[in-house]
Amino acid sequence: MRPLRSMLFVPGHKPSWAEKAWRAQPDALILDLEDAVPLAQKEEARRLVRQTLDQARPDQFCCVRINSLAAGMMEEDLDAVVSPNLGAVLVPKVYKSEEVARVSEAIAGREAAWGLPIGGIAMPLLLETAQGMRHAYDIATANPRVNAILMSAGPGGDAARAIGYQWSKQGTETLYLRSKIVLDARAAGVSPLINSWYDVADLQGLAVDARLNRSLGYQGMALIHPSHVPVVNEIFTPTEQEMAFYAGLLAVFEEAEKKGHAAVIYEGDMVDYAMAQTAREFLEFARELGITV
Repeated sequence: MRPLRSMLFVPGHKPSWAEKAWRAQPDALILDLEDAVPLAQKEEARRLVRQTLDQARPDQFCCVRINSLAAGMMEEDLDAVVSPNLGAVLVPKVYKSEEVARVSEAIAGREAAWGLPIGGIAMPLLLETAQGMRHAYDIATANPRVNAILMSAGPGGDAARAIGYQWSKQGTETLYLRSKIVLDARAAGVSPLINSWYDVADLQGLAVDARLNRSLGYQGMALIHPSHVPVVNEIFTPTEQEMAFYAGLLAVFEEAEKKGHAAVIYEGDMVDYAMAQTAREFLEFARELGITV
């Protein structure tokens, strides 16, 4: 799966919104069956989400946020949405690793019924509980389907209530949590993603928040409005200057290595094997996004 810089939430019972959402060019849609759908419309939302999945093109990556296990709707949600065009199931409000196993087994049974590869549907986790954030590494390593942790750090939602923080645009109240989830995700070998900006009109504030997230090590953001997608895509896309810097660094280091040196000065700084590996990984990330020097 290619890196996901932007994942755009779309209420499951609003299929026309999905059509409009793709026009913003997010890397993925999160078709929501949980908090964005009224209780009375859950069944209809499942039908409409399945319709959206069936109509998706091969280049459109679709994820579905199912209802939490505590809500008791997992079986109905998965019955409706597991199908060939489903790329991932986003599991919300995770408390412990045993829940991950339950969802994975339920997905596997439906993959088998469809004749799909077992384990082919990814299972990113949305961490919105204190227990989930506390045990993020253990939860993320509990099942091979888990390919990403989505940190929730927005105002007024489940995470804010669970932790008790008072949200600000500066993000200082969630800086520890954001940093911890990046560390846990990287240690677990999964992608760190974040949902932290709900102000639809403040695109400048979004850009500041996105830069903070990227500086901490996040690879992308989950978003609530199409207007946010271009801002986030730009910030999480390697720039021409970054590409040129790392390509030049690697070229200089490899030339020095041929001469028997393991360190060289590049643009005023000492470069060794560690920096060269960073350059390789950065350029590989860019190539996965379809960007070359």
